[in-house]
Amino acid sequence: MLFLVAALMLLGVLLGTAAHVPAPVTLVGAAVVAAWLLVFAVRERTTRHHRSAGRQEGSS
Repeated sequence: MLFLVAALMLLGVLLGTAAHVPAPVTLVGAAVVAAWLLVFAVRERTTRHHRSAGRQEGSS
């Protein structure tokens, strides 16, 4: 996932809007996206864990 964030940031710096804004702004944006992806991954993992634990308890 971090590789994806780094690749998108590099593409943004080379080709996108990030090429026209200062580097600190780009880094802050990359950090926000990385944090959002991390929160999403943790929520998905905990949701799947709770769902699978509920199925195992209900099937016994």
